[in-house]
Parts: sequence; C-alpha cells; structure tokens
Amino acid sequence: MNLLQRRLFVELAKVFFLALAVLLLFILMGRAIQLRDMLLGLELSVSDTLRLFGYLCPFFLLMVCPVACMLAVFLTFLRMSTDRELVALKAGGVSLYQMLPAPLTFAVLCTGFAVWVSLYWLAWGMGHFRTEILDIASSRARIVIQPGVFNKDIPGMVFFARQVDPGSGTLAHVLVEDASRPDATLTILAPDGHVDTDYDRGELLFLLKNGRMYTEQGGGVSVLGFDEYVVRLSLSTMFSGLDLGPVKPKEMSWKELISLPVEDIAARDARLANKIVVERHKRWVFPIACMVLTVFVIPIAVSVQGMRRQSGLVLALLLFFVYYSLLSLGITTGESGQMPPLVGIWVPNALFLFLGLYGLRLAAQERMPHLPDPLRRLRRRGKGDAAEAAS
Repeated sequence: MNLLQRRLFVELAKVFFLALAVLLLFILMGRAIQLRDMLLGLELSVSDTLRLFGYLCPFFLLMVCPVACMLAVFLTFLRMSTDRELVALKAGGVSLYQMLPAPLTFAVLCTGFAVWVSLYWLAWGMGHFRTEILDIASSRARIVIQPGVFNKDIPGMVFFARQVDPGSGTLAHVLVEDASRPDATLTILAPDGHVDTDYDRGELLFLLKNGRMYTEQGGGVSVLGFDEYVVRLSLSTMFSGLDLGPVKPKEMSWKELISLPVEDIAARDARLANKIVVERHKRWVFPIACMVLTVFVIPIAVSVQGMRRQSGLVLALLLFFVYYSLLSLGITTGESGQMPPLVGIWVPNALFLFLGLYGLRLAAQERMPHLPDPLRRLRRRGKGDAAEAAS
C-alpha cells in the first residue's frame, strides 16, 4: 500500500509541475502581448523584461495552481483507468477510498503552497513590479529631458532645464509650460528641481523649489511665488500603454488588506470597499480550490474508462472553465454589490465540493455512470444517420 501511495504521489507531482510550467508560460505569453506597448515605450532590455515577468509570476501562480492540481489528479487517474490499473487494484482488494491518501495529501500541499503565494509572495511580486516600472520610467524621463532643449514629448506641456543630472534626477534653471487646460496657460520658473516618483499613486513627480508661477487667463496674468511646487504626471502621458494608477487591493499584502478600514472607505467609495472585501475572500478561495477540484475530478476520472488522454484533457479544462466562470460571476457581482462576496465567491467551491463528495460515494460503490457510453451512442447514431443519407 505504501508503494502505491508513493508511485501515485510521484506521478501526480510530475504532471503537476509540467502543467504548471505550460500554463504559466501561456499566460505570460498572453500578458506579454497585452503589455507590448509598455515594453516598447520603455525600451526595456531583455534582462529587465525577464525580471518584470518574474515579478508577475506569483500573481498568475495563484490562479494556475488550482487548475494544475486538478489536471494532475485527473490525468493520473484517467491513465490508471484507461490502462485498467484501477480494475486490477480493485480485483486485488484495493478500494477507491484506499487510493485517496496520495491525491489528498498532494492537494493539501498544493493548498499550502497557494496560501503562501496568496498571503506573502503575491504582494512581494506586485510591489517589486510597480517599483521596477517606476524606477525605469523615472530613469527614462531623466534621459528624455535633455539639458538646454525644449522638450515637447508630453502632450500639452513643455519642459526645459538648463542643467540635468540623469543619475540623481537633479534639475537646474527649470521652465515648465502647461497648456493642457483650455481656459488657462501656466508657466513655471524655478532655479532648482528634481525628478521623483510616487510609488503609491504610480506617477512621475517634478519637484520645483523657490520659483514663480505665471497664470495667463482671460487676458490677464497673475504671479504666485512658491517654496515648493509639484508637477504630477501619469505614466501614460509619457509612455504609451503604461498607467499603473494607485495601488490596487490585488497588489496589497494580506496584512495591508485586513488593516484597511472598510466601513470608512465604503462611505467614500462603495465599489472600492467591495473590491477590498472580495480580494480578502479571493486570497483564500483559490488555495482552497486545490482541495475542492481534487475531490471533484477523482470520480469523473474513474468513470471515463477508455477515453483518450487528449479528450480527457479537454474535458478537464471544460470542467475548470465552468468552475472559473461561476467564480468570476461571483467576483463580479460581489464587486458591484449585487451579491454578498461571501455568497458569490464561496458558492462555486461549496457546489463542486458537494458534487465531488457525492461522486466519490457513487464511484466507491461502482454506481458512477461511465461518461464515454453516451458519447459512443451519439457517435454510433451519427454514423448511422450518415450511412442512411449516403444510401
């Protein structure tokens, strides 16, 4: 029995890591296509690009881990069912319940790994991704502003600095003209300035000191002196396709999420408060899905004797698509306030867990219907109709 559990566990691990790598690769490739404007706008090197995608891996791992665990269990039991190993084990007195320790232990380990990713690694990756992007954008902005050159790359604005230090971001003898507002033109003169970043809001900052601001409006000009003035620029104004915005709930650590005053935030922005509550539930629902989907697919894999692996893979992905569609619906309704997040997000897990436990009972009693049988009948009926039409 211990030998059986070890062999099952090893095979589960092999399929899991293969599925995890393939799915993660496909998701990152799709993400690269979405971020192509940002990557081209920042003119990133290969090492910078790889590092950025490395920071994104924890975020996608949280979503990929449940489906990889599900595929590992499903394909392993499907192979055993197709190769008649399950029949041989049952003939030797090994019941389905006696085969469960290995897949359940594996699912518990996957759940633990997903919990660690969800509570700790995800925030680390998203935080470093934001920091890296802003640092690169800040350094590119320092290069864009050439000393003694009127820069018009930013729509509606003109920047000029007589002296620029790209390393420290220090500016000297700065002129900024802001014509982005249709009713007024703003001209700022300052002897000193500095290029900085606001990591929380995802913006570039031009800090100007001890200067004067000339406002031309309605045919008149007003002058205002200042000790410090900040010109804020969204990254999208300088780099196409790049707009980080403020830190979102999905980028926060678990400690930050649970420390947010949801009631106070709801008074100002109900949708943001709903997103925070939904994100708290998501940090647990995805890890628990590893256990739920494992229990769900075991009886299905046992009941599809004779099905080819390719067809089994398609079936498993379709089942996960149904689960993820229900979960996405719960997340959407929870964020919009149409349904309590506790209900919308956890109902798919509860439903699939109930179906899995019921299916396990039927499979252990050998009362689980064989799924390929209806498919074969449909195929034979289709061939019969085609033969009659040909004759």
